[in-house]
Amino acid sequence: MFWVWGIFNLFENGLLNAIRTALTPDEVGEAILTGCGFLAVVVISYLLGSVNWALVISKVFYRDDVRKYGSGNAGTTNVLRTYGKKAAAFTFLGDGLKGVLSIVIACAIFGFPMQGAEVAGGVIYDIHYIHLITAAYLAALFAVIGHIFPIFAKFHGGKGFATFLFSALALNPVIGLILVSIFLVLVLGAHYVSLGSVVTAAFYPILLSSFDQAFTKYGVGVIFAFFLAALVAWSHRSNIKRLLDHTERKTYFFGKKQDTENTKKDKESV
Repeated sequence: MFWVWGIFNLFENGLLNAIRTALTPDEVGEAILTGCGFLAVVVISYLLGSVNWALVISKVFYRDDVRKYGSGNAGTTNVLRTYGKKAAAFTFLGDGLKGVLSIVIACAIFGFPMQGAEVAGGVIYDIHYIHLITAAYLAALFAVIGHIFPIFAKFHGGKGFATFLFSALALNPVIGLILVSIFLVLVLGAHYVSLGSVVTAAFYPILLSSFDQAFTKYGVGVIFAFFLAALVAWSHRSNIKRLLDHTERKTYFFGKKQDTENTKKDKESV
């Protein structure tokens, strides 16, 4: 068991801590302050998640809507098949970094020094630090929800994997790199992006539970990791059905030309 460091300590004196120091609120005031902080994290993360980079790139650079093609999905794979690798790379990066930005903002709001006391069986951390951890995972979750159900695109978005993966890298770098390795092995080996996405997401709560001592003790990270994995699996439900039916479309990144005949919706593609 060992601590897997994330970006939780980027801000040791966040906005709420600064307000707390200045106003010294009582218990009711503290509860209101904390609740407002969590609400801000949820709203900001959801709105950032709702900025779908597949739609931004297709509309700004191609004067088009990627949802008119292929699977009708506003995600990296459909952008790859419709506009090519460069557009897909920027889509993946943009959708991923909005998850990281959401977490950074959450840490800026809830930032608090990591103060813990050694006890039998582990370390007990200050409740405000636990709030910081909770806020960071909450930000990742709602960034993914925003990506799948974007308010700016009539709740018709992508499948959330890029946002999930970058968030995992920001929250738990070592575990995130393991997840990236799992994804690459599956996608480059089997050529099914959907398979790689679902399996990789499924490993997140398992790895987090096995390796992250603090989150295992409090259950914060593992609970959110489970919901993140469930969201990714749910958003790929049609892909899972096609994988079971052996009708899922393969994706080749190297050595084989992408199918460019993507001029109408094909519900059998990713």
